[in-house]
Amino acid sequence: MASANASFCLVVRDVECRRPKQKALPMSALKFRRRSMPFVMGVLNATPDSFSDGGSNMDYGRAIARAHEMLRNGADVIDIGGESTRPGAVPVSVEDELARIIPVIRTLRGETAARISVDTCKPEVARKAVEAGADIWNDVMALRADGAVETAAELGVPVILMHMQGTPATMQQDPKYRNVLTEVCDFLTERADVAMAGGVEMESIWLDPGIGFGKSLDHNLALMRDLDQIIGLGYPVLFGASRKRFIAAIDDGADETERLGGSLAAALRASQAGAAMVRVHDVKMTVQALKVQAAIKGGKT
Repeated sequence: MASANASFCLVVRDVECRRPKQKALPMSALKFRRRSMPFVMGVLNATPDSFSDGGSNMDYGRAIARAHEMLRNGADVIDIGGESTRPGAVPVSVEDELARIIPVIRTLRGETAARISVDTCKPEVARKAVEAGADIWNDVMALRADGAVETAAELGVPVILMHMQGTPATMQQDPKYRNVLTEVCDFLTERADVAMAGGVEMESIWLDPGIGFGKSLDHNLALMRDLDQIIGLGYPVLFGASRKRFIAAIDDGADETERLGGSLAAALRASQAGAAMVRVHDVKMTVQALKVQAAIKGGKT
């Protein structure tokens, strides 16, 4: 059930839930190749310990309300995660992760045709999430877990492969590279090749350089500076820098609530370089910034 082109083509599966399931529109309906601004993915962390919004969406009703708020503000995709990947985070069980996200996914699929992404590195969680109505698998481990490639091929949904050095528990202890751009590009190319060898269609693969995942400030800045080279690998690129710690390293310790300006600057840089989607917490302001940038360039938003 592979996508038909380099845009997200999402197919809704017949899965029982409490409300009639809405049919997600194909990403091609948004004219991916002619669009002058990236798609916007809104972050919905149903976790107690995520670095920016940990705990704020643990309540089921609050999570649903937050998702609808982001959609009203212009989000194209809602990315739902039940396990924190902040620096120092420890893994949670499959059961706990499923309990956090499946009710939210089922309800959103019953209430909206919006595209839903599941943020998980566990194949079992990805499978259950797609059965519940998720359309996209966003994997910070780039399908390195046992059985992940096979599961992605079976599910046939778009999959986002991210670069990370180490694990969330260890990634920021002392990240080192000979050449961060070369190593990230090599890793992403290799993971895409592995995925395709395992049956994942090329048109289903997206890449993410993993800003903040096993990178120092200098590493992050180098990747953002040369982001066009990652985009040049030939796959759509998701870029996520929203509220991350490198902003505080530049702006004298700004906490998570004080990083909007830096987040917008990074999103605009990603758009300028040609990223296909940006993953953000502050959907409304990001959409506004991208619209203004597109208007200045004279393109349609």
